[in-house]
Amino acid sequence: MSALPLVPPSRRAIGWEIVIVLALSLGRSGVNALINLIDLATRAPISQGQASLNGSASPRPWIDLTYQLSELVFSLAPVALVLWLLWRFPGGDPFRRMGMDLRRPWRDAWQGAALFLVIGAGTLGVYAAGRALGITTAISTSGLGQYWWTVPVLLLLALRNGLLEESIVIGYLFERLRRLGWSTWAILVAAAVLRGSYHLYQGIGPFIGNAAMGLIFGWFYLRMRRVAPLVFAHFLLDAAGFVAYPLLASAFGYGS
Repeated sequence: MSALPLVPPSRRAIGWEIVIVLALSLGRSGVNALINLIDLATRAPISQGQASLNGSASPRPWIDLTYQLSELVFSLAPVALVLWLLWRFPGGDPFRRMGMDLRRPWRDAWQGAALFLVIGAGTLGVYAAGRALGITTAISTSGLGQYWWTVPVLLLLALRNGLLEESIVIGYLFERLRRLGWSTWAILVAAAVLRGSYHLYQGIGPFIGNAAMGLIFGWFYLRMRRVAPLVFAHFLLDAAGFVAYPLLASAFGYGS
């Protein structure tokens, strides 16, 4: 018996698909970040808050490492989900279609590095301005202990963030919203607001900075149709924040 042909999903089905994907991933993070910001802002000035990234899960190093690796693996499940959904409809290799393959690694690398330099400089400026204006929390980028596995795990977390955010916010969402008939500007703004939303736990400043980053990344994708440079740029940004910044801050005695 031959397989039944795949029926293209309706607009309603695509809409519910988007809702489910976001509810399982970054949309849920955005709602929780908003609740966290409201909780913080109604108790004290935002500038007095502390946002800790990559916290330890156990005082025992090997248990902590096990938790970290488990979280890394399971947190990538939404990436597998959107790749499968894109493979099912409209079909074809989802890696190639969203430009997350390895056809041109060197070009992807230098473009990602250029984006990293542009966004990185802007990120430092937005953070400093946000702290000065009192709309950004103090951010601690590594709450893990000093173990032999700390830096490798932080680098894996940075890579995870790049894969998760760029594959969903750019590769998947741009394709699905286009099929719903959204305009280019509506897609750009919606994706940028989503990107900013799950950083709200860090304050208003990071929301603005990440939304601006979303506009730049979205514009780049519309021109190049490649997610790979965005993943690489995102990895460099987080790797610098998770690993390089704490080392430099410790060496020069700089605090938040």
